[in-house]
Amino acid sequence: MNMAFNEETFRGDFTFRNSPESVRRFPYPFEEDEYMYSVNIEQHTPGAPGSVFEHPIDVDEHYVAECKERAIVLSEDHTRCVALPHMMDAQWDTLELVMTSLSESYPSEIQLTIDGDNWHWVNKPLGIEDRFVFGDVSTLPMEPFEYVMRQVQGDWVIMDQRDNDLYADLGMVTGQADWSVAFDAGMSFKEWHAPVPHAPEMGIFDRALKYLLHLQYGSPVRRTNWRMCVNPRLDTSSETYDVWGTDNVSATKENAGDKVFLRVELQALFRLPRSNAIAFSIRTYMVSLADLATYPRWARRLNRVLRSLHPDLAEYKGLNSFKQPVLDWLEPLDDGAFLEKGVHPE
Repeated sequence: MNMAFNEETFRGDFTFRNSPESVRRFPYPFEEDEYMYSVNIEQHTPGAPGSVFEHPIDVDEHYVAECKERAIVLSEDHTRCVALPHMMDAQWDTLELVMTSLSESYPSEIQLTIDGDNWHWVNKPLGIEDRFVFGDVSTLPMEPFEYVMRQVQGDWVIMDQRDNDLYADLGMVTGQADWSVAFDAGMSFKEWHAPVPHAPEMGIFDRALKYLLHLQYGSPVRRTNWRMCVNPRLDTSSETYDVWGTDNVSATKENAGDKVFLRVELQALFRLPRSNAIAFSIRTYMVSLADLATYPRWARRLNRVLRSLHPDLAEYKGLNSFKQPVLDWLEPLDDGAFLEKGVHPE
């Protein structure tokens, strides 16, 4: 891993940017010209070198800036970290999952040395080095879940499995798409997902829950989800709607290419060994329409997906305020040519 990390912001002057390499590895979510919500779960197995699927937990050029953004959010609102008292085993499970994965995937930048319960952790990009005793909270500067979550990209919700259901009882959520971890804390799986239009009556979450209750340790799975946003703002939480809500009416046909972003969540689910909980990671990737259009196939398909999108889904994904300027910007790029099925860029 010889990676240069961007100096960039996700608020204020919005200096976030993607390198050409980052655009090419973007996890484009649309296989076909129409979209409907589905479970779309697959095994979280290693993907092609350089892709977002290469490692269990992806680190990219935005790593340092995203960790700084998380620290800013937590300094303003620490309720973005929720930890119910019975989840301490799951906290240590999650710390182990993240530390072992990052150190094995990026050994030149991140190292973990284990001698029994004595752990030595070195995170060079963030300038962190700590020695602690695994299982002893007093040997860390904060509880283990918060400690490791401040050093990983994406939001994480840890679901406790009991009574044949999954409950959102532990979470670090600082870059979510218009929801609240403080509000959802303690909710069951289907309660948490209830706002998704048409999915409950289609039985999508019944099937998903049945599948996840049987998820095996060592066999993680993944799926993608998407929405769009105006400005590359990670923190579009329900709590801060007064800050970002007005962004949505600032997009025009003229500025949509630079101002509107396709926002894709790579969601992975890992069974944890001691607690038997499930770690649910929600890693957000953003790409501007202008960058997306460097791959004409992607721009054409996005135009078709948005034009055919069910109105209820468009409303749920918060698109109605700026969907038309986006379509006006995309339309000249779509020649109507047939596109074969697949998410590949070319």
